[in-house]
Amino acid sequence: MSSSYDALHPDILKSIMRWYISTRARLGLALIGATLVSVALYGIGAWRNHAWDFWYLNWNLLLAWIPLLLVLWLERILSHKVWSAWPALAVTFLYLSFLPNAFYVTTDVIHLQEVPRVDLIYDVVTFTLFSFTAFIIGLLSVYLLHIQLLKRVSVRLAWVFVLSALFLTSFAIYVGRDLRWNTWDVLLNPASIIFEVSDGFAHPSAHPELFSITFGFFVLIAVTYSVAWYAGRLARQQKLLD
Repeated sequence: MSSSYDALHPDILKSIMRWYISTRARLGLALIGATLVSVALYGIGAWRNHAWDFWYLNWNLLLAWIPLLLVLWLERILSHKVWSAWPALAVTFLYLSFLPNAFYVTTDVIHLQEVPRVDLIYDVVTFTLFSFTAFIIGLLSVYLLHIQLLKRVSVRLAWVFVLSALFLTSFAIYVGRDLRWNTWDVLLNPASIIFEVSDGFAHPSAHPELFSITFGFFVLIAVTYSVAWYAGRLARQQKLLD
């Protein structure tokens, strides 16, 4: 009986692995589909209004994909290198630099009433789909990073790192939305960013958005991610996922 099980065991593992890959592929296709639908909704709105208002939604959604691609790259590096190796550290730094772009799309909603439009509700739906798609992409990238952390450190330390990354992400959203700096400036002009940010900490009463935006987005992202994380664990326990 045991020999029969041993003979079938590799096949069972292969079947599980095929399902695991299939699940990831299906999720990726769903996100690509959501991205294409978002762009299509934007195109229809542009045609109806005879204007290219809100064109930046497409660019911001494209930027939201970068952290997910980077964490997939990081996965491949970590499959044969330690995290302290310079390629892994470099990709991790790039990932953390681009991660805020995935959640930043949510702030684009402030532009909704800047110009007269044919159908405001249609625009709300379009903005919501762009924001939702980018947000899910961001949460998925954090999830994949979290999994890699759990393979190397304790559960508590992994959560500390994840929540710290989300806090820095929330602060970066403030830097991008209120101070109008972007990821490229972090890489190319860090001194100017440090100078302007330090002024906010030195004179907090003159920069109330520093704390309200950072805290608000941290709560939003952290709560949403925590719910998604435990929902995923429940789904795995119920054998709905790999």
